[in-house]
Amino acid sequence: MNPTTSTSSTTTTTTTAALTYGAYLRLPQLLGQQVPRAAAAHDEHLFITVHQVHELWFKQLLTELTDARDRMLAGDGAVAVRRLRRCREIERVLLSALELLDTMAPPDFQAFRGALGSASGVQSAQFHEIEALSARRDRTRAMRWLTDAERARLDRRLLEPTLWDGFLGLLAGLAAGDRAAALRGEGPLGDLADALLGHDEGWALWRARHVLVVERQIGGARGTAGSSGAAYLRSRSGQRFFPELWEARGRAVLP
Repeated sequence: MNPTTSTSSTTTTTTTAALTYGAYLRLPQLLGQQVPRAAAAHDEHLFITVHQVHELWFKQLLTELTDARDRMLAGDGAVAVRRLRRCREIERVLLSALELLDTMAPPDFQAFRGALGSASGVQSAQFHEIEALSARRDRTRAMRWLTDAERARLDRRLLEPTLWDGFLGLLAGLAAGDRAAALRGEGPLGDLADALLGHDEGWALWRARHVLVVERQIGGARGTAGSSGAAYLRSRSGQRFFPELWEARGRAVLP
């Protein structure tokens, strides 16, 4: 008789191994991905972990933002608000994770910087997907570093409706006065406008903080992968996903 199966006249019971916490979360695979290249540099492990954590949260942001966009396109602004508020909290976590890099002294970063080779944070495909999904579509770089799969994903994002498209679809059903009120964060769609603004603010704060982290480590020196380092990041940090919402706030306080 098969030792894993017991048989009676009425039932057959198969015993299977219980699912464990580690197996469910695939922890052996996850915890095996932090592999420093400069063995003697203590802080490289932290550097890898912080960036891998970013990519995990970027993946969750894409999940939440995609659903928020789809909900708006389907006419459901209430669930979209909840998704966007969750994104704002994720962006707070990302900000905290980024600040961990300030615990490295510049010489500790220099001890393994050479091991990065041509790798750079600007090459994060998910980062560019988030920007394309939100509203920014200024793809001015060739992005030769993308894998075929990453390029296909980003190309799809560039063809899909954005969060802003979803919001405009909901605005289209309002009278002109109500549309203006919604942009100011008032009326039936005011909470949604405010949640979109919160996502924009969270991403802008992360970008600004990233500039300071880079300046703290390398000052005005060039970054990896041929970038201009902090200068390039600073040139992008003032951009916004939804400038119309920011402008509407300004109009709301005019005399």
